[in-house]
Amino acid sequence: MKESQSLTNNLLMEVEILSNRLRNIKQSYKTTENKALRERLFSENKNIFKRVNEIYKIAELLNKKNSEKIKFSNLLFEISKRILNENKFESNLFFL
Repeated sequence: MKESQSLTNNLLMEVEILSNRLRNIKQSYKTTENKALRERLFSENKNIFKRVNEIYKIAELLNKKNSEKIKFSNLLFEISKRILNENKFESNLFFL
């Protein structure tokens, strides 16, 4: 299976955007007292976290299928893994 650099690059950009949104959600959640907004932020975070997890699984699959040492899918894998670890949002953000 050949790695599509265009697809991988698009996923890298998506992960970057989602990562920034997760940081913004975390900051907004900390600073608001509005219950409806907090519920919306919680829901949005959950959906974004699921998408990052999907991208992580795609990156993992791409890494296993490609034998090159330096590749975009490796970068995608590492970035998405770090975002998932950094944003264990469901388990720690809402207990601030």
